[in-house]
Amino acid sequence: MEFGLNLYSIRKLIATEESFLETAKKLKDMGYSFMQFSGAPFDAQKIKRVSDESGLPVVLTHVDIDRILNDTDKLIEEHNYFGCKNIGLGGMKNGVMKDDKTWKETLDKLNVVAEKIEKAGSKFFFHQHHYEFHAFEDGTLAFDYMLKNCPNINFTLDSYWIQYGGFNPLTFVDKVKGKMECVHLKDYRINRTITEEGKVELRPKYAPCGCGNMEFLPIIEKWKECGTKYFIVEQDDASTYPDPLGQVKLSIDYLKSL
Repeated sequence: MEFGLNLYSIRKLIATEESFLETAKKLKDMGYSFMQFSGAPFDAQKIKRVSDESGLPVVLTHVDIDRILNDTDKLIEEHNYFGCKNIGLGGMKNGVMKDDKTWKETLDKLNVVAEKIEKAGSKFFFHQHHYEFHAFEDGTLAFDYMLKNCPNINFTLDSYWIQYGGFNPLTFVDKVKGKMECVHLKDYRINRTITEEGKVELRPKYAPCGCGNMEFLPIIEKWKECGTKYFIVEQDDASTYPDPLGQVKLSIDYLKSL
């Protein structure tokens, strides 16, 4: 089975075209088959050059919401240029989440843009976090509002954030079937730290796949049944480690062993 990497995980290693290309080649040698572009300035020509030379296709992106809403045609053109049919939003800006009205208005705008993207032969993907599981004043979860009122939006489901938000990654996906071709595999572990005051803290933390508590084999099998085509590794904090590539290598080695 093939897996990709969200480059946001190792964003410090793709700051220049030279380092991006070197990193992409190393990812391919590790066993990654494709990549998601995120974590560096969006430059379609640079992305195409690196993708072509490294042999790693880009299957999904994360793009700023302002470009998605206001520069849609150009964005579609740029994605077509480097062969990517999936245009993604990494998450809502904080200001959008200040009240229900702003949330809903923004989601409705994204749905209109998503329809335009689909008519052009591509798809729009919304990356889910835990905060889409908060309830509006009427009791409806923001995520359920999208499912009911935004039929053109697809979802980049995230195993970590589904669990963090209080849902089961195996059963939650039943209601998203057919709208989840691109997903994030992210492990979830409880990390123990001791503060300067000597207090013990046990909190959720990102982990390489296979180094946390997620049971990925049944998750992958279930998500594939629900229409997933691209399983993309994401470890938000891999770039903060001394050896970011070592972190994402742990993930691909584990996933390839399943």
